[in-house]
Amino acid sequence: MPLPQFYCVQQNFKREAVEDIAGNVRQQFLQFDFENKIQKGQSVAIAVGSRGISHLYSLVTAVIGVLKSLKLEPFIVPAMGSHGNATADGQVQVLKKMKIAEESMGVSIISDMAVVSLGRLDVGAEIFFSKDAIEADHVVPINRVKPHTAFRGEVESGLCKMLAVGLGKQKGASTLHKYGLSQVLIPSALRILEKVSVLFGVAVVENPFDQIHTIQLVRPESFIDVDRQLLKLAWEMFPKIPLEDLDILIVDEMGKNISGAGMDPNVVGLWRREGGKRNPDYRIILVLDLTDESHGNAVGIGLADLTTQHVMKKIDMETTHMNALTSGVLRSVCLPIPLKNDRIALETALNLLPNPSQVKMARITNTLKVQKFWVTDNCLSQLNSREGVILDDKPVEIEFDNSGRIKPI
Repeated sequence: MPLPQFYCVQQNFKREAVEDIAGNVRQQFLQFDFENKIQKGQSVAIAVGSRGISHLYSLVTAVIGVLKSLKLEPFIVPAMGSHGNATADGQVQVLKKMKIAEESMGVSIISDMAVVSLGRLDVGAEIFFSKDAIEADHVVPINRVKPHTAFRGEVESGLCKMLAVGLGKQKGASTLHKYGLSQVLIPSALRILEKVSVLFGVAVVENPFDQIHTIQLVRPESFIDVDRQLLKLAWEMFPKIPLEDLDILIVDEMGKNISGAGMDPNVVGLWRREGGKRNPDYRIILVLDLTDESHGNAVGIGLADLTTQHVMKKIDMETTHMNALTSGVLRSVCLPIPLKNDRIALETALNLLPNPSQVKMARITNTLKVQKFWVTDNCLSQLNSREGVILDDKPVEIEFDNSGRIKPI
């Protein structure tokens, strides 16, 4: 089958970023007064999640440094719900892959899936919290604020979610997902803030280039307000594909290090995960790889229609299913049709169209990197009037290696 040519598209996103991570944290820390809340030698559980936050190593190192400057005794607690296959060692290994380890941090990492109950909300949801964290004198959560991949609310991913879901471990995360995070996230966070000594939180917003745009040290009484405010900022900078209508979207790779949902539904269409209005309407999604950093967790593969045997061989079903059972979004792991290789998968997708020569198709590296992508000529008219979009008028060919794997453009 003759394959269409592609044209390169680049988007001009905001590039502002924090250059001195440690200096920014120290400067804000000096504005806090902890004299009446802390005593020398007290322990502090630093909650670190599984998300690939930009410069996470520098962030955690800086937080450890400022806590030690107050003669406190910090340690790290994995705060990632069911990730790491819902095991204590698995969660340690997830942190290690992000260079968060005892030898690099100079503090202990205490990992255990044990939780304690903090009672029930009026709707019946029981709130669970990490036993290791609550036994510390204080807790400091670190998290990125961003749109969630499964629900809309005034507070989504951020400090509140780290407290209620991340530090809830597998049991707490699973319980809250049953009741709908949009309904229970804020009440759960409020309950935890009543019962747990939270010293402060570190909230981060990233720019479209996966760099830290904003760092904010937050007092516990301001967690909800700051989560709201920073969510608005995150939406303003959220990178999307500036096309609402495509026949085929090729996604070179998906993975947990790219999005908690494998592929961000805010990019490919939330309707594929939750139903509702088909906006954007990408009718066939073809996924060609699973990142090594996902360690076989292919949650989100259910957002795709077609994939390859190469991807299927990389999936760890046990890990993938544990993630889906915890979140309750079972359709996120429903399997697409696997084809022999990338070339056959693409030809199959084109053959499903009434007129393949008129295909509206785009190719992205992943749902996190959409500042540069490629489209067929039938998409160009939709992009000509887009502000901040630069089109290259020189076409490029799709190329494959001898095994049928697609080559990078």
